[in-house]
Amino acid sequence: MLHFFYSLCFRIALPFVIFRLWWVGRKNPDGFVHWQERLGYVAPSPEPVIWVHAVSVGETIAAAPLVRALLRRNPDIPILMTAMTATGSARAKALFGDKVLYAFSPYDTPGAVRRFVDRVQPRALVIMETELWPNMIALSYRRNVPIFLINARLSERSAKKYKRVASSVKPLLQSIRWIAAQAAEDASRFLDIGAEPSSVSVTGSIKFDVEISDQTRVQACALREKLGADRPVWIAASTHEGEDREVLEAHRVILARHPSAQLVIVPRHPERFAAVAALVTSVGLTLERRSAQLRAPEDAPVPDCQVYLGDTMGELLMLYGVSDVAFVGGSLIERGGHNPLEPAAWGLPVLSGPHIFNFQTIYSQLTTGGGFCMTPSAQSLAERVSELLADRETAVRTGQNALAVVNANRGALERVVDGISERV
Repeated sequence: MLHFFYSLCFRIALPFVIFRLWWVGRKNPDGFVHWQERLGYVAPSPEPVIWVHAVSVGETIAAAPLVRALLRRNPDIPILMTAMTATGSARAKALFGDKVLYAFSPYDTPGAVRRFVDRVQPRALVIMETELWPNMIALSYRRNVPIFLINARLSERSAKKYKRVASSVKPLLQSIRWIAAQAAEDASRFLDIGAEPSSVSVTGSIKFDVEISDQTRVQACALREKLGADRPVWIAASTHEGEDREVLEAHRVILARHPSAQLVIVPRHPERFAAVAALVTSVGLTLERRSAQLRAPEDAPVPDCQVYLGDTMGELLMLYGVSDVAFVGGSLIERGGHNPLEPAAWGLPVLSGPHIFNFQTIYSQLTTGGGFCMTPSAQSLAERVSELLADRETAVRTGQNALAVVNANRGALERVVDGISERV
């Protein structure tokens, strides 16, 4: 009954959702131009595909190593990647070019999902992390499409919410052929809300299998030379509205101790690039934008600025590589934090605010390994960054500890690919 009302409410809300999509699309046309795909009207696939669903940028990046591995294992089977957001879709295209197919995910109404499935003929559905869309799962299950929930995580907060509607969640979970949980705590929570024990495994997080290509390392080295090889650089990555100002306040304090220090700030969402640029200048800090530097001649030096704004898509991993210390955003506000493993893979000391419930297990591992420090306020962030920039030996040791945690936990990707191959 709850599933019926869910679908009914989604149908009623759909015209308003489309209108909002158009409204937002006035500033970001890519988000609206493919609106038909969101209703299931996608180009028919000539043969069955492996459908990999990743909601937004973070899940798309996490899915990338898995998609590469699936392409290596099954070069003759097309892979279709879907995302809910324009930024997620753009990131997938930037990562894979013409190696995979792309579409926006259908809205989770019975009609949209049915049209989508009829056209793409999935031979398997791979869902990243914890996207339990009732109609997507139910209709795929009825079509005998094996469903895999990969890199699955479930916070205690989310588990409590699902338990309130356990009678509806349990059938969904039991429709999933395999849940590859990141950690034992995640697996336990999935079991607690109704998953079958035989369908749940602990594989670890495939995010530990982060790859930094030689090309990315070369780009990072070249940019660091332009920024100034001898000046201290720290990065605030994936920041959200409400914490940018705190990061900039922290940088003002850092500048009092390290006058040549530079902050690389990378907002999580591209629609906020202009607002963050305006905020930087409004607090009296000098600014250079990554996009402006890319438009300059290749040999043009980067102006001597206090803040370097990463206002491009797909370059965050490279920008970590120009830095000495990394702060991972979405954590000074109650957003739940973002992936700390990319800076850890560069061997950087990792800092974050207190709100990290989306990555609690990973942060616990980094804490135990001595590669992470929590900074609950702008003042504590400034103090810790200043200390690490002043004490190179401690910064290097902390960064190597973080890298050691990454290296010790690699291998989940192979386990996940093996698990999917055995169950398709």
